[in-house]
Amino acid sequence: MIRFGRFSFRPEDGELRRDGSAVKLQPQPAKVLAALVERAGETVTRDELRQRIWGTETFVDFERGLNFCISQIRFALGDSADRPQFVETVPRRGYRFIAPIALEQVEASVVEPSPVPEASPGERSWRLPFAAAAVLVVVLGVLVAGRPWSMPRSVPAYRIAVVPFDNETGDPAFDRVALGLSDTTVARLSVPQFIPHVAVIGNAAILRTPRQSRDLKALSAALGVDYVVLGQLKRDGEKMRLVAHLIRARDEVHLWASTFDRQSIGLDVQADLADRIAHSVVAQLTAR
Repeated sequence: MIRFGRFSFRPEDGELRRDGSAVKLQPQPAKVLAALVERAGETVTRDELRQRIWGTETFVDFERGLNFCISQIRFALGDSADRPQFVETVPRRGYRFIAPIALEQVEASVVEPSPVPEASPGERSWRLPFAAAAVLVVVLGVLVAGRPWSMPRSVPAYRIAVVPFDNETGDPAFDRVALGLSDTTVARLSVPQFIPHVAVIGNAAILRTPRQSRDLKALSAALGVDYVVLGQLKRDGEKMRLVAHLIRARDEVHLWASTFDRQSIGLDVQADLADRIAHSVVAQLTAR
């Protein structure tokens, strides 16, 4: 195990723990974290991460995938892009793991199985029929139900639609940026930590209705969602502004809104903004 701060991490299988308790981290983010920890203190370029994690034969949206991985790592570690304690962004190059690390030796303990006493003839006479009856009960249960038994799944408490963010800069070149912000927000709201709380819809055709024709109540009825996340991208000179909203669909009441001002709106900034929006949305809903 590699220790840093209150965390311990095993690169071989991606196991991450905080104060001994397991922290959820998906396989790809765990591989990115392993690559960064392996070269702690050094800059690992985005291209190096692409080759190591995705390879040259895999055709994926690498930029979005890496941004999502970094966002998940920071969430798992309680880190931030603005004041990093663990993962630092190296502008236009890559990332650097900046926390001191130490190796932690974990010894595996071997538990010898206890000998099972041999059953007496009398015990054997009732054990076999009892076991056969137990198997029969299970089989009958499956046949009666018509399908295998399964644990009931929890249903997310809230259904959310993320509408493609509006580009209000007046420059069509920012259309992709606005869309990237909304897509990244969908991805951030869909991580395992939030799945018990929210179900997210981000690709339905009705969501792409132009703003002037958008009807949130009709959208809510069509998708069966309770809440809608909207965003507006604006520009004032060289400064960029994103205004994000959480709206209750049935009466179009704003439950939360926030303004984020940035000097630039690159991929790292998009990932950070999406992370902040997702945290704020889930916090508002769960607090209610």
